[in-house]
Amino acid sequence: MDSSQLQLNNQICFPIYSTSRLITKAYKPYLDKLGITYPQYLVLLVLWEKDRKTVNELTNKLMLDTNTLSPLLKRMEKMDLLQRKRSQEDQRNVIIELTTKGNQLKSKALHIPENLLGTILNEEISLDKVIQLKETLDALIERLKTNIRNT
Repeated sequence: MDSSQLQLNNQICFPIYSTSRLITKAYKPYLDKLGITYPQYLVLLVLWEKDRKTVNELTNKLMLDTNTLSPLLKRMEKMDLLQRKRSQEDQRNVIIELTTKGNQLKSKALHIPENLLGTILNEEISLDKVIQLKETLDALIERLKTNIRNT
């Protein structure tokens, strides 16, 4: 085996990790105006798409552990962005539902994706390339989820 495989520049994980951190930083000024963090924004995106999700549905959709998501949801509940309720059908399930304040943030967040694209796109990085990258990353995520489940 060639030791160059252990060089940081030869790792696929590092550019993905670095890009993720930089994108999160790029979101920060927009999310600060809304008074929310990036993980809270992700929860809101899922609930704006379809309100009333169980904690399990959120953990699956966001690929987070329950012990990571639960404190996040508690903080968001204290901020009056959502409420947690036990399901009437099955008391083991907790339903997460947006409050009026949580729903109202949606209209204030509508500009964020377009603004973020504005920080990414240039002569070298076109919208088509960004879409292709997202499709590749989605496929990579699915592949990794399958392989991790099977190990």
